[in-house]
Amino acid sequence: MKSKLIIAGLILAATVSYLVYAGVSQGWVYYLEVDAYLAKPEYRGQTVRLCGRVGAQGLVRDAAGLTARFNLLGKTHEIPVVYHGVVPDMFKPGCEVVVEGKQDKAGVFQSTMMLTKCASKYETEDHAKRLGQRP
Repeated sequence: MKSKLIIAGLILAATVSYLVYAGVSQGWVYYLEVDAYLAKPEYRGQTVRLCGRVGAQGLVRDAAGLTARFNLLGKTHEIPVVYHGVVPDMFKPGCEVVVEGKQDKAGVFQSTMMLTKCASKYETEDHAKRLGQRP
């Protein structure tokens, strides 16, 4: 009886360990800037999160607000992105965004998640003056 409990406990521990490992492995997503992503080809086939700014050239939104095509700008490079999903209200040229997805064989980053960050909208007037910007 005691050996059966030990075997059952080991099987349970192994099962839980495997489930934790599988969940962490599949849920892990790298967070990279555009330039770092393009410099490392090992990330091309993986789901990653890219951060950068929305370029004004090539920006196209569909009328329903469910697709956006744009260039994600890094410091020196850019990558074309197609986002499928509800486009956030604060999405506009120059806005900082984080997109999650994979690059396809044509070199276009296919995104299924997008977060916008437009800090200038929430900065105080004093902070904007120190940066030499208007609020």
